[in-house]
Amino acid sequence: MNSIGEIIRNLRTDKQLPLRTVAAYLDIDQAILSRIEHGERKATREHIVKLAQYFNVPEKDLLITWLADKVVYEVADESVAFEVLKVAEEKVKYNTIK
Repeated sequence: MNSIGEIIRNLRTDKQLPLRTVAAYLDIDQAILSRIEHGERKATREHIVKLAQYFNVPEKDLLITWLADKVVYEVADESVAFEVLKVAEEKVKYNTIK
């Protein structure tokens, strides 16, 4: 499974676009985009939405990967990570029913 950074890098390189071009579209420094692609910095929701538009890919797909990466980052080192995810899933289900 690719991280959001890997997906962004693949989208960019598949279109043979330099970092500076995509970074300019996002209105960020190309060093920041490089760090996002390498998993050293986190993209914002705004970045993800703009990238989906720029690369003409489903926004939902990029957002799912971005959010999943955020969750994994928070719980990956926890010994109870799987249990946390199960409880979180139930809470999300409960909150969407309200």
